[in-house]
Amino acid sequence: MISTGSLFCGLIFGSIGTGYFMYGKKQQHIVALLSGIALCVVPYLVTSVLLIVLFCAVFVVLPFVLKFE
Repeated sequence: MISTGSLFCGLIFGSIGTGYFMYGKKQQHIVALLSGIALCVVPYLVTSVLLIVLFCAVFVVLPFVLKFE
């Protein structure tokens, strides 16, 4: 069963993922593009709110850590 918390996390991280995807596509930044896709997909695959937050936090920080020019 999907909880309210997982729906809310999916909304928040999906919105961030959409922004990362659009930025990565426009700027040809592959790490941001893949992080955006992952942020949109992870909330659908994981049901635990804690795991959603942990996985998505990694994908939110990843483009800042791996800066490939």
